[in-house]
Amino acid sequence: MATDWRADTVELLRALVREAEPDVVEEAKWRKASNPDGVPTFSLDGLVCTLETYKDKVKVPFARGASLRDPSGVFNASLDAGTRRALDVHEGEEVDRDAFVALVRAAVAANRA
Repeated sequence: MATDWRADTVELLRALVREAEPDVVEEAKWRKASNPDGVPTFSLDGLVCTLETYKDKVKVPFARGASLRDPSGVFNASLDAGTRRALDVHEGEEVDRDAFVALVRAAVAANRA
């Protein structure tokens, strides 16, 4: 895993997911030689989101993001995708913590519906 701003961003987002839904299950999936730590995935009654680290961003794809209301405009990537939506966080960008927590809660509610 990256040990720079991306690691800090992943830790912040991980904490926000847990704040939003303390019962969420985190697993590392898709381990490979180029990413031995794998991809953190968060599930509760289905996949909620993943935290993907890239050279220039941390991407948070929401599995069913296209079906979620996003009044604060958290989603800024994969906006034309059929099912998912994502948040891309680049170095120096701030995450709207309250809006992100609300989006995680909405994703869990959608999984339970």
